[in-house]
Amino acid sequence: MIKSDKWIRRMAKEHGMIEPFESGQVRKVDGRRVISYGTSSYGYDMRCAREFKIFTNINSAMVDPKAFDSNSFVDVTQDVCIIPPNSFCLARTVEYFRIPRNVLTICLGKSTYARCGIIVNVTPLEPEWEGHVTLEFSNSTPLPAKIYANEGIAQVIFLESDEECEISYRDRQGKYMGQKGVTLPEA
Repeated sequence: MIKSDKWIRRMAKEHGMIEPFESGQVRKVDGRRVISYGTSSYGYDMRCAREFKIFTNINSAMVDPKAFDSNSFVDVTQDVCIIPPNSFCLARTVEYFRIPRNVLTICLGKSTYARCGIIVNVTPLEPEWEGHVTLEFSNSTPLPAKIYANEGIAQVIFLESDEECEISYRDRQGKYMGQKGVTLPEA
């Protein structure tokens, strides 16, 4: 069953499911418009932090998920990230998530970015996973593209099961458990 704003607020307050947590939908900060974030009707719009890893092929490396070369990225910490044409970057959420044992999430990019040819890729957050979410932004355009830190980037939809899973991410000792910062692929 998809969970509502009321459930999300309760779980954030009573169980620390999302920290920091915004109970409403934020559209302005200090009088300036931002890409919205916070609790929505049936989800939570998470934000992108200021830490970015921008992909570069300066070393002519091969992209290999079993042996990813960290030298293929340029690290930047700033309020705006410029993604080169037909490239991508990694980032992380501002929010730290603690997913309950009977919940799975689906994450979808915000339409503001999708309408600009920027694809936000986030894998599901599994039962009992916790950490900062690593985000991937693909610039599918032939032009540079901007990503804004501390603004909405993707929506998390919470799906609650009527029974707990037999083996959770924590039980499996998943390799991305408790991740902080931008986390590269691990084999």
